[in-house]
Amino acid sequence: MKRRDVIRLASAAPVAGAIAGGLVPLQSVLGATVPKSLLKRDLIKELGLRTFINAAGTYTTMTASLMQDEVMEAINASSKEFIMLNEVQDKVGERIAKMVHSEAAMVTAGAFSALTLGMAGILTGTDPEKVKRLPHRLEEAGIKSEVILQKGHYDGYEHALANTGITLIPVETVEDVDRAVSERTASMHFLNCNALEGKIMHEEWVRLAKKHNLPATIDIAADVPPVENLWKYNDMGFSFVALSGGKAIRGPQSAGVLMGTRDIVEAARLNNSPNGVTIGRGMKVNKEEMLGMYAALDHYINQDHDKEWKMWEDRVAVIDEAVSHIDGVAVTVTVPPIANHSPKMNISWKKDKIGLTRKSLGEKLREGDPSIEVISWGKEDNSIDLTVFMLKPGQENIVAKRLQQELSRASS
Repeated sequence: MKRRDVIRLASAAPVAGAIAGGLVPLQSVLGATVPKSLLKRDLIKELGLRTFINAAGTYTTMTASLMQDEVMEAINASSKEFIMLNEVQDKVGERIAKMVHSEAAMVTAGAFSALTLGMAGILTGTDPEKVKRLPHRLEEAGIKSEVILQKGHYDGYEHALANTGITLIPVETVEDVDRAVSERTASMHFLNCNALEGKIMHEEWVRLAKKHNLPATIDIAADVPPVENLWKYNDMGFSFVALSGGKAIRGPQSAGVLMGTRDIVEAARLNNSPNGVTIGRGMKVNKEEMLGMYAALDHYINQDHDKEWKMWEDRVAVIDEAVSHIDGVAVTVTVPPIANHSPKMNISWKKDKIGLTRKSLGEKLREGDPSIEVISWGKEDNSIDLTVFMLKPGQENIVAKRLQQELSRASS
C-alpha cells in the first residue's frame, strides 16, 4: 500500500468511528455523494401517502390489517431464496390442513379467489380438458352448471362463484331446495355472515346437500374470531371453506385459504397458477405469501384469545370514558354475531346538543393530525361507529381525545 493511502485511511478513521457510533450522520460527512443503497428510504413520505389510525375495521380499501412480526419474518426470509412454488404450496397446505381439521388446504389470492377456485375444482375435477373450458359453455363440455343459494345469502360475493360460468339458483325453503336440484346442479353454497338472513341453517344445509349427493360449500371470509371457526365448518361436513387471510388473522391481505376435501382442493390447484390455460392463472400467490399465511395462522391459533379480548374491552372503556360524559352523547357497545366478531362502538348524539353530522365528524377525524378513520358512512346522521381491534397499542388514547375534542367543540 502506498504511503499516501495509509495516511488517508488513518485520517478517516475518527470519522468512520464517529459514524459507526452514531455521532455523525453519514450524509453530513459524505454530502450528496451518499449512494441511495446506504440510505433507508421512506416511500410513504416520498410518495406523499396519507397514513391513518384505523378505528374502522378490516376493510379491504383501508388495507385490512397489519401483519404480525412473525409474518413479516417469514416473508423477508423466504424472499431471499428460490423454492419450487408447488412444493411450497404442498408443504404449507399440509400444515394448514392439520390446523383446520380438513383433508387438504391451499393458500389462495384472498377469500374471493378461494371461492372461484373451489367452485372450479367442483366443476372440472381433475379433467384437464374441462379445466381449459371454464368459464364458457359448461353444459356443452359435460360440466354441471348450477349452484343453489339462499335468497338471503346474496350480497355480491357470490360473483366469485359466477366467475366460473355457473348459474345461481335462488331458494328459500327446504322444499325449494328439493325442487331446485337437477342433473345440472353442481353444489349448494352458504354465506356464513348472512346465516341469520336465510331460513335454512348450517347443519340442515349440509344434511340437504348429502341427501342430494352434492358438495356443500361455505364462505367465512371475515368470520374469525372466534378461533374455533377455523375448523368448525370443516368438522360440520362442508366440502370446502373459503377464508380471508388479511383480516383478524393478520396475514398478507392478498392471501386467503381454501380448505376442504382432498379431491376438491387438488382439482382447485389444477385450475390455479402456476398452471396455464386456467381460470386461476391470474390469481397468483407467491412463496412469500404462502409462508406468511402459514405463519399468520400458526401465530393466531396459538395466541391468548382471552387476553386479546380483554385488551379490546380496555380500549373500548378508554374511549367510552372520554366521550360518554359529554351532554347529549350516548355510547352503545355491541358484538356482531358472526362477521367481524369483536366489540363495536356506536357513538350517538342529540342533534339539538351537538352540531355535527355523521359525515362531518368523519371528515374532521380524517383531516386531523393524526388522521383517523371511523365508520362514518350509512343512514344514521347523528352517530358514528368504530372498532378497536385494528388499533395499535396506545392509539385508543388518541382516538378518545380527538373524539372528545370534536364532540365538545360542536356542543351547544
